[in-house]
Amino acid sequence: MDIHGKKVVLKAIELADLDQLNKWANDPEIQMMLGGWHFPTSMEDQRKWFNCLSASSLHQRFAIHTVEHGLIGTANMVDVDWKNRNAFHGMMLGDKDIRGLGYGSDTVMAVMRYAFEELGLERLDGSMIEYNSASLKLYVGKCGWKEEGRQRNWYYRQNRYWDRIMVGVTRKDYGELVERTGYWSGQ
Repeated sequence: MDIHGKKVVLKAIELADLDQLNKWANDPEIQMMLGGWHFPTSMEDQRKWFNCLSASSLHQRFAIHTVEHGLIGTANMVDVDWKNRNAFHGMMLGDKDIRGLGYGSDTVMAVMRYAFEELGLERLDGSMIEYNSASLKLYVGKCGWKEEGRQRNWYYRQNRYWDRIMVGVTRKDYGELVERTGYWSGQ
């Protein structure tokens, strides 16, 4: 089942996506904006990662596609807690030229619609490095998420420590955003 936004389609990650995903995994500029450790990734490691993906209901990873550009990034919904009805969400847009064109916000909206309207989750959580102002503007400024806290000196980049900004959105926040903006109207 594909998940449709207004501009993007979230699909299962396919073997044909691995060359592009490996390119992005080895792009230092992209990796500087993401959490976690990043080491050079071989195609063999990329294949091993791909072979470990599953249809597990606890960890979902999606390829972000557009009609015009094909594969443009990845999104996820991981650590799904079915008892407490929440999950962690993250996203990466790979090509710099497609950023700022609404694909990121449409991806977040599509993930929220899937999480809240299809899966019945109550909230989504996320986090970002404090200097990733584009992500903060996207999630908090455009997509209705709230900044919920900071963990000081969480990330180590460029020979110094940076705060981790924690964000979250509830089903109610999402509903109010859709009502206020009419985001899905006409679909």
